[in-house]
Amino acid sequence: MAKIALYNQLGEKKKDLEVSDVIFGAKFNQDLVHQALTRQHANARVSVIAHTLTKSEVSGGGRKPWRQKGTGRARQGSIRNPHWKGGGVVFGPKNNRNYKQMMPKKQRRLALFSALSLKLKDGKIIALDKLEMPEIKTRTMMAILHKLPVQKDVLVLLSEKNETIQKSARNLPFAKTMLVNYLNIADLQRYDEVIFLEEALTKMETLFGGGKVKKVNNEKIIN
Repeated sequence: MAKIALYNQLGEKKKDLEVSDVIFGAKFNQDLVHQALTRQHANARVSVIAHTLTKSEVSGGGRKPWRQKGTGRARQGSIRNPHWKGGGVVFGPKNNRNYKQMMPKKQRRLALFSALSLKLKDGKIIALDKLEMPEIKTRTMMAILHKLPVQKDVLVLLSEKNETIQKSARNLPFAKTMLVNYLNIADLQRYDEVIFLEEALTKMETLFGGGKVKKVNNEKIIN
């Protein structure tokens, strides 16, 4: 059974939490993680503004400029060929290009579990029993994080929206807060370490652990 160390806000270790081997004990699959990451980046990609026309899209050029033989000039079929001024563009940018990639949901989940399992194996995942802040203050949030055993960029996963926590962390360049049901492979790769609130850990196992359709806060989640 995989275990995650549980800390309090003062940075004191309380105990080890037993967590699902399905989520945190999966075998690392580099190819699957790479495929999921490539898919997410591709699906977030926006087509460029520039849009060029091909030979078949530009206007004019309906007739042959001159006859095929007897003029002494090179043969030409249309004045809208790419080498003519005002002609079409070859391999130019298109603003309607579709970069979307498909990937089965089960494979995406396995990639997520694979990345989480590797981070836990490397000691880069911890849990926090609770995160209580009396007011929105970046300095307070930074002080709490500095007491915990995290060294680099950190992703803080919440079970539900908390304006005080989220606004206190948004100005920290090394930290990001996120609801656990929005956890994705790109953010796992972007942030070196992960902090689960204990409630978020429970919610994640509810959402992802059973492999069945569940409802959380009236939101239908399919595993």
